[in-house]
Amino acid sequence: MTTTTLEPVPVGTGTALSLTGVTRTHGTGETGVTALDDVSLELRQGSWTAVMGPSGSGKSTLLQVAAGLDRVDGGRVVLGGTDITHASDQERTELRRERIGFVFQSFNLIGSLTAEQNVALPLELAGRRPGRDTVRQALALVGLSERATHRPRELSGGQQQRVAIARAMITRPQVLFADEPTGALDSNAARNVLELMRDMTGTGQTILMVTHDPAAAAAADETVFLRDGRLVDRLAGADAATIANRLVALEAGR
Repeated sequence: MTTTTLEPVPVGTGTALSLTGVTRTHGTGETGVTALDDVSLELRQGSWTAVMGPSGSGKSTLLQVAAGLDRVDGGRVVLGGTDITHASDQERTELRRERIGFVFQSFNLIGSLTAEQNVALPLELAGRRPGRDTVRQALALVGLSERATHRPRELSGGQQQRVAIARAMITRPQVLFADEPTGALDSNAARNVLELMRDMTGTGQTILMVTHDPAAAAAADETVFLRDGRLVDRLAGADAATIANRLVALEAGR
């Protein structure tokens, strides 16, 4: 594989993430499925965008190509002013360590590690040794300073998700990618997590979140809708009922 050099490229002022004409197909021939079909999307710095759509509409693929976890078949992906479309695997790995964060429905915490050890892990993987004060501060920001030495099995689902957010926050990512971050939480824990994510945008961080929950989408600045791999609609500042009605219409093929 040819190694490319990741250089900043000219993008719009304040643009954190840009997808232009992105296509992605899984499989070949008659069994091939077009997961993304000419999708263009731009996220400004400090914004929060929710992605919704029927099952199989391409939501997860969109998140994966935007984060550099999957490659595109066509189009261009620019993250933080860096064109990652043709970046090598090593360059993508380094970029994910240094510029982006992830929060997933399954939390993805390591069971044998304490909360503070889980939070420190991204920095350690990047060859940096975080001070205990730095780690404790990250936990304090999510309201878990008193749970630093607890392991995941000793924490509730909401607390585990907050540890996952602290782990994502500690690297100060330019963009946070969230895949159903409230899907496994009760309503109160989900509300707390959404408030934490809103706080992150207040410091200039950008969030791209896939969700099935209209209430979670309503917490974002904008909701974009996918169907059959295409971006078909977007709503800014809509409430949960409006978002839910639009999703129902899409699922009904309208």
